[in-house]
Amino acid sequence: MKTLDRPLDDDDRAMADLAEVRDWRRLGGPQAGSTGPVPVRRLIRRVRSATNWKPWPINRRTVIDDQLDGWGFLTRRNTELAVYDDQVLPHSPFSGWVAFALEPADVKAAAAGLDEHWPEKFDLACRHWGQPAYVGVESKAGFVDDWSPGAGTDRRHLAVWTPPGAEIHLYSNKPTRVSVSVGINYSVYLNEEGT
Repeated sequence: MKTLDRPLDDDDRAMADLAEVRDWRRLGGPQAGSTGPVPVRRLIRRVRSATNWKPWPINRRTVIDDQLDGWGFLTRRNTELAVYDDQVLPHSPFSGWVAFALEPADVKAAAAGLDEHWPEKFDLACRHWGQPAYVGVESKAGFVDDWSPGAGTDRRHLAVWTPPGAEIHLYSNKPTRVSVSVGINYSVYLNEEGT
């Protein structure tokens, strides 16, 4: 197993960017599984009207693949975000602890690394987003379905914040004998448009 333990600077910026969105209801889309130019352009307009994020370059002649269902945005802190009708995924590749090149014998060491580094990332998230609505760990009875059905599947740790129109999940991947890498990540799950 190899590890990287980097400063949380990228996460600090990305979490601050997410904290600036006070009401996620304006970002959530229809979640109908639509792809292609029309729904992607609608998503871009919706996100631009609700945030100060800049979309990847686009104009009338930009070709949007028929299979595409999301678009990239850049925040004023230079956080790159992938946005879809149902979620926002921050791209913070140079931040925090990660274990990779895992072998089956590394499961316990990877779990111990997650346990050691979870509090620091959790504390950072709380500084930006306040106290979560839920915090759980895999060793707790009923953890997999405790927050919602299946929410803890493949997770070692899970914390959930519930701003209007979304759930923000901070989680660590549960290491298994077939895991290639593990780390501590976060995603914004958007409620469906109009809810």
